[in-house]
Amino acid sequence: MPMTDYRLAGVAAVAGLMALPMAAPAVADDDSMICAQAAYAMGLRYQQQSAEVAALQRQGFALARYRLEDRLEALGEDAAPAIITDLDETVLDNSALLARDMSECHDYTTWDTWKHWEREGEPSLIPGAKAFLDYADEHGVAIYYVSDRYQENEADTIATLEALDLPQVSEDSVMLLGPPKSERRAAVVEDHTLVMQLGDSLHDFAGEFADADLAGQHELVDENAERFGQDWIVFPNAGYGDWSEAELEGWDAPLEVE
Repeated sequence: MPMTDYRLAGVAAVAGLMALPMAAPAVADDDSMICAQAAYAMGLRYQQQSAEVAALQRQGFALARYRLEDRLEALGEDAAPAIITDLDETVLDNSALLARDMSECHDYTTWDTWKHWEREGEPSLIPGAKAFLDYADEHGVAIYYVSDRYQENEADTIATLEALDLPQVSEDSVMLLGPPKSERRAAVVEDHTLVMQLGDSLHDFAGEFADADLAGQHELVDENAERFGQDWIVFPNAGYGDWSEAELEGWDAPLEVE
């Protein structure tokens, strides 16, 4: 999902990519069509085209259903259960926008094409998302769509979700960019028992992740290990994230070709 932190980091991310051999030159060559943004290609290809990602997405929602069943059985009759789900790359597949931007040698991590996509784009559903959300709806669980899509495009986002026939879509349940996600989550908890959160970014689960650098996020993952696969369900996103600026760690042995 597009995060405000990612928007701020966009320029730095491109600078790092331009240092990679595969990313040069910075401007597309008419013959090779190689540009800095071509460094995104492998991740996008995996996210959009691999059957493995589709399997992981279905696996994530299958696990979410099992965990939700357990939690509903454990709740008392007077409880008001709710789930919070992110939208982009959790429920909605926006890879077509990212692929288009990359093909035009445009850095999509600046998010300056996202508003147009929110208004006129046609994202598809992540495999397994609708079946899970329908199950939650049928079992009396309140669903809140907490996303950093632009508030000014709220009507367009709601129309997109309605066109995809997702349940419980309304101005109250679709909570877009404005207050931090932690505050929007807190608003849900005021009137509900939060039983599950779903997202593709650690920011989707707790405010501490948004305030931490990459090393800090790894530490927080270790500290919260018991929650993943239980009430926190994470989905793969190889297109963008805080990790995109990290340097790779390679084997230090000299290259030998046999």
